[in-house]
Amino acid sequence: MRITQLIFVALMALIVTSCKMSYSFSGASTGTLETVSVNYLQNRAALAPPVLSQFVTEELRDLCERQTNMNLVTGPGDAHFEGEITAYSTRPMAIGGADQVELTRFTIGIRIRFININDDELSFEETFSQFRDYESGQSFESIQAALTELIIEDITEDIFNRAFVNW
Repeated sequence: MRITQLIFVALMALIVTSCKMSYSFSGASTGTLETVSVNYLQNRAALAPPVLSQFVTEELRDLCERQTNMNLVTGPGDAHFEGEITAYSTRPMAIGGADQVELTRFTIGIRIRFININDDELSFEETFSQFRDYESGQSFESIQAALTELIIEDITEDIFNRAFVNW
């Protein structure tokens, strides 16, 4: 009986020390990736404010730091993001009485190239886009910052999930 218990404990110790598990509350799996880098995302959208590039880049970096155990580096990391802002636009969505626009859609699009140096099959190039509708009677300038923040939060979460949650 004593020998069986010793063998069981030894096997459990061997299993625990030989396995490396990466877990995160976000469901992210980084495997053996140890570093992540996010290049400055260039602004290629004609109407986007100049500060948008910095804002998006910082949001993606912060998300990677908060949701993974990887170290953020300035050079190419084991996981590497680069890309550009490709869309920043508003367009009418709903026409009401007297041919007046009642609802306007604000859209931001970002093209991302993700490189996973350990598994090329997990690398991708994809455009992520999100929008928010608002009543056309509102001044866009008065709600632009709040809508931009919500959209960028959604887009960076989508990018992160595509890279590390593999949905």
